[in-house]
Amino acid sequence: MSRDYVLQPFNPPVQLHVDYAKELNEQQHAAVTAPPGPSLVIAGAGSGKTRTLTYRVGFLLEQGIPPDRILLLTFTNKAAREMMRRVSDLLGQELPSLWGGTFHSIGNRILRQHATLVGYQRDFTIMDREDAKDLIGACIAEAEIDVKATRFPKAEVLADIFSMASNTRRTVPEILEQEYDYFENLAPQIADIQQRYAARKRSTNAMDFDDLLELWLKLLRDNPEVCEHYQRRFQFILVDEYQDTNHLQSELIDLLAGRHHNLMVVGDDAQSIYAWRGANFLNILKFPERYPEAKVYKIETNYRSTPEILDVANAAISANIRQFAKQLTPARKSGAKPVLATCMTASEQAMFVAQRILELREEGASMNEMAVLYRSHFHALELQLELTRRNIPFSITSGIRFFEQAHIKDVTAYLKLVMNPRDELAFKRLVQLLPGVGGKGADKLWIKFSSEIRAQGLKPGADNGEPSNSQPAIAHPIATALQACAASVPKKTAVAWAQWVATVSQLEVAPVRGKTDRMIRLVIEAGYDQHLQETYANYRTRLDDLEQLAIFAQQFPTTEDFLSQLALLTNLEAESDQPAGNDNEQVRLSSIHQAKGLEFDVVFLIMLCDGLFPSARSLDTAEGEEEERRLLYVAITRARNELYLSYPLIRMMPGSSGDAMQQPSRFLSEIPRELLEEWNLKPANPYG
Repeated sequence: MSRDYVLQPFNPPVQLHVDYAKELNEQQHAAVTAPPGPSLVIAGAGSGKTRTLTYRVGFLLEQGIPPDRILLLTFTNKAAREMMRRVSDLLGQELPSLWGGTFHSIGNRILRQHATLVGYQRDFTIMDREDAKDLIGACIAEAEIDVKATRFPKAEVLADIFSMASNTRRTVPEILEQEYDYFENLAPQIADIQQRYAARKRSTNAMDFDDLLELWLKLLRDNPEVCEHYQRRFQFILVDEYQDTNHLQSELIDLLAGRHHNLMVVGDDAQSIYAWRGANFLNILKFPERYPEAKVYKIETNYRSTPEILDVANAAISANIRQFAKQLTPARKSGAKPVLATCMTASEQAMFVAQRILELREEGASMNEMAVLYRSHFHALELQLELTRRNIPFSITSGIRFFEQAHIKDVTAYLKLVMNPRDELAFKRLVQLLPGVGGKGADKLWIKFSSEIRAQGLKPGADNGEPSNSQPAIAHPIATALQACAASVPKKTAVAWAQWVATVSQLEVAPVRGKTDRMIRLVIEAGYDQHLQETYANYRTRLDDLEQLAIFAQQFPTTEDFLSQLALLTNLEAESDQPAGNDNEQVRLSSIHQAKGLEFDVVFLIMLCDGLFPSARSLDTAEGEEEERRLLYVAITRARNELYLSYPLIRMMPGSSGDAMQQPSRFLSEIPRELLEEWNLKPANPYG
């Protein structure tokens, strides 16, 4: 008879001795000191959710739980960094062994260790959305589908279909039937593209963002010993923003917690607003059913908003039937009543918002602490015109993200190709920057180049000069393979091709290779700055961007780490911080979805018309209407001191020849009028 006796690494105890009862309110304290087992923490808006999670980690450490046995899952890099910073501040020391990060970053970390078990090599590339779209486009071309004749969906649409299927654990035919019924007749062809896409990803050693979760789940399900390893390792699992989890993430969490059941999920069902991108509201609503032994904790003291704003928020959400009943209670002193402004037109609404912004500015308020929120971006068209006319600076959170800009992706494609010569997307992106090379030419060159790489036995991530077989070392293997393709390029491409080969040969050898900032600067100096001059009017701005990219890259120990982080950043929702060093005041214009997690001294919530907010489409189902009500609740609870609600009585509508009458949002009728101060707008008397 024998048994395993596992030696664990020694971890010195963390000496915190925190006075939790003093540092936390009664509800927070109950959640932080919860006994082992499943816990659902319903943390209302502005109630100190991050503080609660941070102190929960500290409490576990004080109970003797080793930091490497704790897993903390968040949704954004920003939230992960903030959480880890607060934990470090509480401890007075860094805890590198604590597993904390986004779902996708943890998935990436685990798959790097076990990639071969899911058909990949450990140095796989992570594709962003644009890369995925390009690869799907290549699959469509490979399948020889007549896109125009069949009205076939574009690659970007297919990427959304495949992503939704993955994250909601539904099949492509189910997605088509339920959400893309106009493509139902193409289900066999679309399923074929999905299979080709999966095969291409494996053959190029590349994963898309969804693979980081789907293959993580597959790894655990298909490999019981690996699953048991992580179930044993993560004795305590904490999940932030649980109301935003999708079906796939919920399965991962339940599987990881399947042994110990020491799972604490924190969220607010009243802020579940992402069903359109796959979030499953039932995950949080039915948590007590999945874990009958779970304890439910409610944190309802709000430290953000005035009592008057909270009264409106509580009233706004009260009509929802499917929710955990809660009542936000204020910690702050009384303030001004929220304002309801009825406007004649959308232009008058814009005038009201602009004028009030200037008045508040004159009273000493900062425009950086003001936001205009709306259900859809087109709701702010008139406002953008009015703000521009009055020279009121503003920013829009829906602008293209830094890492998705073409010049950033071009330069990082060089890095991807050098680090992974089987990266088909990086190769094709770069060759199509050359004169005379289009999509078909890139396909032919890729076939030639990849065959040369295979002939050398070169594997992605291998150091130059160290091929995988017994062939003699080649000093510049990628450049050598490119040089072998020179006879296949058009004549007008020959000079540019030779320059490209020279650039790659410099990138792939020491001391440049692996020094990411040096690689970026070499690409710029080797001719990409000339490309910027020839291609973009804002050449200097884009050149500055690339310099900032090089500086950003210096914080990562390897180029692989940099590229992995870049892909993770690119796939997340825009994290809407102002650019560093921007001292100019700007009013924030944002959809409510993109403003979630933010807060402002002053919030204007515009276009509260029925059919606009709630949206007409959402009213088809009771679930849709309830989500819209939660969206309103999120918008209201962004405001700290002042809240302005407004709607126009008439507005130009699509398909109409003139202005159409608007009905106020049905949600406004659910807010008692005594909670609001109604402002009657009237034009100024021109004679004084």
